[in-house]
Amino acid sequence: MSVLADHAVVAMLLVPAAAATLLAFIANYRLAALLNVLAALCTLLAAASLAWFDRPPPGRYLLIDDLNIVFIVLGSFVGFTTSLFSASYIAHELDIGRLTPIHLRFYHAMYQVLMFAMTLALVANNIGLMWVAIELATLTTVVMVGLYRTHEALEAAWKYFILGSVGIALALFGTILVYMAASPVVGVGLDAMTWTILIERVPAFDPALLNLAFVFLLLGYGTKVGLAPLHAWLPDAHAEGPTPISAVLSGLLLNVALYAVLRFKLLLAANAGALAPGPLMVILGLASLLFAAFMLFRRRDIKRMFAYSSIEHMGIITFAFGMGGPLANFAGLLHMSMHSLTKSAIFFAVGHIAQAKGTQRIADIRGLTESHPALGWPLVVAVAAIAGLPPFGIFTSEFLVVSSTFSREPLLALPLALGLLVALSALLLRLGGIAFGAPSGASAPVKASSAPLYVHLALVLAAGVYLPPPLVAWFQHVARMLR
Repeated sequence: MSVLADHAVVAMLLVPAAAATLLAFIANYRLAALLNVLAALCTLLAAASLAWFDRPPPGRYLLIDDLNIVFIVLGSFVGFTTSLFSASYIAHELDIGRLTPIHLRFYHAMYQVLMFAMTLALVANNIGLMWVAIELATLTTVVMVGLYRTHEALEAAWKYFILGSVGIALALFGTILVYMAASPVVGVGLDAMTWTILIERVPAFDPALLNLAFVFLLLGYGTKVGLAPLHAWLPDAHAEGPTPISAVLSGLLLNVALYAVLRFKLLLAANAGALAPGPLMVILGLASLLFAAFMLFRRRDIKRMFAYSSIEHMGIITFAFGMGGPLANFAGLLHMSMHSLTKSAIFFAVGHIAQAKGTQRIADIRGLTESHPALGWPLVVAVAAIAGLPPFGIFTSEFLVVSSTFSREPLLALPLALGLLVALSALLLRLGGIAFGAPSGASAPVKASSAPLYVHLALVLAAGVYLPPPLVAWFQHVARMLR
């Protein structure tokens, strides 16, 4: 069975790489969209099969374990559903002339390059290879954010490039420090960068170097996670880039960067002389939650508003993993999964809403439940879910985070609950005008692909009502791994 798992890992990497090469030469929209969806589906099937096969033994470069399978399956699922949404979204952009056949080839090729890079980052057993993969994902999203070639889109792409470069440089320096801490114990060469060897030998590493390394790694990869005050690129990238990229950013790329942080957190936790990494993550997570919650009141662009919502929720997830322990880690995993599904669903709805209204300005979007009920009502449901209202899965995960925090650090539970309530108030305040009342502004018909939106919402609702025991057991096992 491990041989089949090896083939699945190879397929997850080769399929998007081959598809990207082919899509770079296909200008026919229908064929390109179909190939993009089929490639994403094959990647999803290969990823899902890993949950059934025996784990292949780790190699020098690739690793499959219980931790990264969670991220791989979730990411490949969001990548597939986003490719379905992308087909109808990009068709409309071609019809109105915002994109050309050249843009089409570029967009679909870069989409598969992004899938390849994020998958490689998740399966990498070499911390240097993981850094390279995350850098490739960053550069790919930079050029996709600037796809429309408007002044605002190019400015957002440059801001992302500059801040992302700073972040990835800090992460590189942290990776080098980990190598320096490992080489006296493990020896120079690839072994000093292989995660499975590092985690076994880390108790003998110099704790001072590990402490310094984690600060740089948390700041570097934290930039990719979108944690405040390293978040400035995220709202612009969401607002100016194609909406499918917003869905992938919130549902996929932010999780990949967080995965890198968790890997290095495990290293520090295994060294008795190193500082506890949890408090640093708690501080950044809580700061991100509170900052984004209050900023939600000031947003005038609907995609920018939900970008700040992503910052808020990544803060909650980082806070949960920083608290640590079986319950908080379980809540962090559940919240990460629910946020990925819900936020990508929101961007599916918002993308078609912006096309129908011809604007992203909140002031010009009113009465959607009356003018576009097939989009307006799902948006109402999705916002209720992302705001943490029952019976959706995010309510469950937020309740677990607050409960765990209150039982261990009651004083931290107060600002945590405040941030959640402020974000809830801001989202519901905005939703009232967007969804209800007299319709205003343009009202162009849009042929939307609703299936991905409904599937995501159904999963989030189902998770809030009933979590299958195998899924609970799986998350509990991974939560214990994270310490």
